[in-house]
Amino acid sequence: MESYDYIIVGGGSSGCVLANRLVGAGKSVLLLEAGPRDNTPFIHIPATFVRVLGTKRTWMYRTEPEPGANGRVLTVPQGRTLGGGSSVNAMIYIRGQAQDYDTWRDLGCAGWGYDDVLPVFRRSEDNETFSDAFHGTGGPLKVSEPRYRHPISSAFVRAAQEVGLAHNADFNGAVQAGVGFYQTTTFGARRGSTAATYLKPVRQSKLLTVHVEAAAQGVVLENGAAIGIRYRRAGRIVEARAREEVVLCAGALATPKLLMLSGIGPGEELARLGIPVIRHLPGVGENFQDHITASVYGITDRPISLKGQDKGLRAVANGLQYLFTRSGLLTSNVVETGGFVDTSGQGRPDIQFHVTPALVGDATREAMGGHGVSINPCILRPASRGKVSLRSRAADDPIVFVGNNLTEREDVDTLLRGLKLARKILAAPSMRALGFRGLTPGDGDRSDAELEQHARSFAKTVYHPAGTCKMGTDDMAVVDNRLRVIGVPRLRIADASIMPTLVSGNTNAPCIMIAERCADFLLARNSA
Repeated sequence: MESYDYIIVGGGSSGCVLANRLVGAGKSVLLLEAGPRDNTPFIHIPATFVRVLGTKRTWMYRTEPEPGANGRVLTVPQGRTLGGGSSVNAMIYIRGQAQDYDTWRDLGCAGWGYDDVLPVFRRSEDNETFSDAFHGTGGPLKVSEPRYRHPISSAFVRAAQEVGLAHNADFNGAVQAGVGFYQTTTFGARRGSTAATYLKPVRQSKLLTVHVEAAAQGVVLENGAAIGIRYRRAGRIVEARAREEVVLCAGALATPKLLMLSGIGPGEELARLGIPVIRHLPGVGENFQDHITASVYGITDRPISLKGQDKGLRAVANGLQYLFTRSGLLTSNVVETGGFVDTSGQGRPDIQFHVTPALVGDATREAMGGHGVSINPCILRPASRGKVSLRSRAADDPIVFVGNNLTEREDVDTLLRGLKLARKILAAPSMRALGFRGLTPGDGDRSDAELEQHARSFAKTVYHPAGTCKMGTDDMAVVDNRLRVIGVPRLRIADASIMPTLVSGNTNAPCIMIAERCADFLLARNSA
């Protein structure tokens, strides 16, 4: 029987952080990752991450037909390789708003206010530009400025200012609102995933065992407490024991599934599937949230977008430039620019823009032809809530994934405001100077009904699932404020599933912070 101090399930953004901190403290660790190693250049070259989506290094979760999206099925890719989401995302470094964490605190998560988490963000960070009250240097996580600025991206930043938005050089500083270029988790013109920044320094330690292509089947429980993990590797089922604790870092779609397969979750649902109920926790799988967007597409007759840059001689030239000089288009994170806007007048941004200098569909819809731009306003704090549940007691069966996106009127209204603003930016002088005109919803006046139809027809996820094992003190809480699964000793969760409410921005940096705090709790040290 394999035995370790700690077992971490999921070698993604959170799992790699936790492995680093525990091994550094002298603990033996087993890190289980269901996918393969992160040993493809498409992961490490910043601009080629889109080549990884849909491969064996991503899970392609699909919702049930979405009433709020005209009955369409939405696809949510998630990392399935070392580094997880940090190995397949657009590398954008965003923490969210101070109010997000103060909201967690006010919902009963003591010790999770902004003043509590800011020191942890700063400790983890090695920012090449900022070193102040909001930013740190010398931490494992490399945060850098863009090495390449696409002309369309630059035009968007100017156009947004032309319609009245402020420029912001630091979305993680004193003020989030404004537009500009995103800082990214990159260094040396390469992706800085948590596998590259946290896991690699301890990879050769005798205290660390990493098993890839090792799919967790369930938590092993004894007298109601976690004592290990059952997993499948090389065609056989193996059990490993944890002398201290088991930590689930499998993400907001896989972590609740693993709990339910282990008999931890809504009792009636588990009993109906013939799963013995070890701990009735009705909140497992509930409270699902994601950031939803719908693109405003602009088209131009000028051959200036990313279209064709990965084909023929252009691809060869881009590849050679990157190989020999570590410069050029391949150093781009593609989603170079965006920003945060208060469209409701309530005093904090409720829309985030992600801008791509190409006509981009979604994970399953083909991109449109021609040269263009995709301006994507996403809802920062959705009111809609979905649910994750088991399809059967078989670990390999896909989950029942009810997204419920755009089912609350508040979300639709917020997205409509974002679409209207995106259309204004597309029509601003700096975008028109590049020959842009509206493709869809098109130029000219559009009624709210027409824009809503566009929103529901083109709605897609930003791949930020969260909330399905929320932290708190109410009846639907799954973990307490030290990330312990309620009523199940020796079991914790450290991933986006613990978020009571979704943060106002990209989720990778917050997941790293959550893992840092989990390590502090496990090692019984102060988070500061």
